[in-house]
Amino acid sequence: MNIKFTGNAGKAEQQLYADYIEKKYNRKLEALDIRLDGEYVDLDYKFADVPFDRIRRITGYLVGTMDNWNDAKSSEESDRVKHSIGQDSMEVL
Repeated sequence: MNIKFTGNAGKAEQQLYADYIEKKYNRKLEALDIRLDGEYVDLDYKFADVPFDRIRRITGYLVGTMDNWNDAKSSEESDRVKHSIGQDSMEVL
């Protein structure tokens, strides 16, 4: 994490601000800019990117992957009818 500091405070106080933000938002900081001006503190921060897994609705469940599915649920998924919206299904009657 990159901490940029303007003002007069020690490393321990800087770390307290970083810990406060990470705990409040439950996310890891990538960068933190702390500006002290008398009684006022201005915190400008950027969070580290969070990897995003694809979420799909399969057989009535919202899932990211099927890794933890049992054999019966995996079989249900493979037996389902998959619909598509292609040129063939758009024929005019």
